Amino acid sequence: MGKSAVGNEIHAQLSVAGVRHCVIDGDFLDMAYPSAEEHGLAERNLAAMWANYRVLGYRRLIYINTASVLGEVTDRLTAAMGDSPHVIGVLLTCTDETALRRLSQREKGSTLDAHLERSAAMAYRLNSGSRPQIRRVATDERSIIAVATEIIRFAETSVTRFGSGCWRPSGSTAGSGPRTAASTRNGHGDTVSGLSMPTPG
Repeated sequence: MGKSAVGNEIHAQLSVAGVRHCVIDGDFLDMAYPSAEEHGLAERNLAAMWANYRVLGYRRLIYINTASVLGEVTDRLTAAMGDSPHVIGVLLTCTDETALRRLSQREKGSTLDAHLERSAAMAYRLNSGSRPQIRRVATDERSIIAVATEIIRFAETSVTRFGSGCWRPSGSTAGSGPRTAASTRNGHGDTVSGLSMPTPG
């Protein structure tokens, strides 16, 4: 169960519910060879895309990205957005056994060990580098629909505490400030996803 699949399901459920939102897969914002990471291309492209969405009236963003739940990465991304978003971070997790099974289905031959090693390293980095308020959602033996539904309910509850009415249908007049969402991939739970929803600061 990958972060993009969960993000797409969140998008599908919000669309059916009439909740106005947009989706950005952060993995593609600076995909290049040689790497353009040192030039801050992901942040620059996010700023441009979010500005365009904002002009069209979007205030909720589902952001999907491997490292977006890490504190320093979240800070850079929200600074690039420029409107003091409130971020709700979600980390998708699973057991080592589930991770091994999922990776074994995807990777064959000599590449499996390398992927397992990278997965374990990323899991440690995400678990140690994410902030305490990050929500961890287990994905073992669960459907994508169930995981996406739990994340939406958690986001709705979190936003309600801010009194913003963020998840109301798009025709509602409640909650006019910016909202955003982010997703991340974890290592050894095979997946870690982060959903972020910015509300006005």
